[in-house]
Amino acid sequence: MSVRQDGDNQMGMISEFKDFAMKGNLIDMAVGFVMGSAFATVVKDFIDGVFMPAIQPIMGGIDLSEWKMVLREPVTGADGTVVDAGWIINWGQFLTSLISFIIVAFVMFLIIKSMNKAKKKEEAAPSAPPANEVLLAEIRDLLARQNAKL
Repeated sequence: MSVRQDGDNQMGMISEFKDFAMKGNLIDMAVGFVMGSAFATVVKDFIDGVFMPAIQPIMGGIDLSEWKMVLREPVTGADGTVVDAGWIINWGQFLTSLISFIIVAFVMFLIIKSMNKAKKKEEAAPSAPPANEVLLAEIRDLLARQNAKL
């Protein structure tokens, strides 16, 4: 009997997982991750292929991604093979990644801002109040005027 209950629990868990996986929000989130990944690739290629080459002349031809701090020089053997890779901090690559992140974050901000603005426009203007509320408001105003005269 316990085997059957375990089987029922497994089937219940599978159907519960299927319901969870097929919810619209999860699928929307998956699509968002795929689009975000593709967008990040486009931004990275823009940074590496357009932005950095455009600012290199301003920076005197220096490639920002090549900036690094050598804490310990690499050691090569007599035959030219690397014996010890040394300690190198590639902070130029980090800076390039940081610029990419800022561009992605800014574009996402603009997209979300425009979506929120579009949603506000879609919201209909409040409809006129029902006739009975208008009538009650008029009666209230008349009573207030009469009380003010007394």
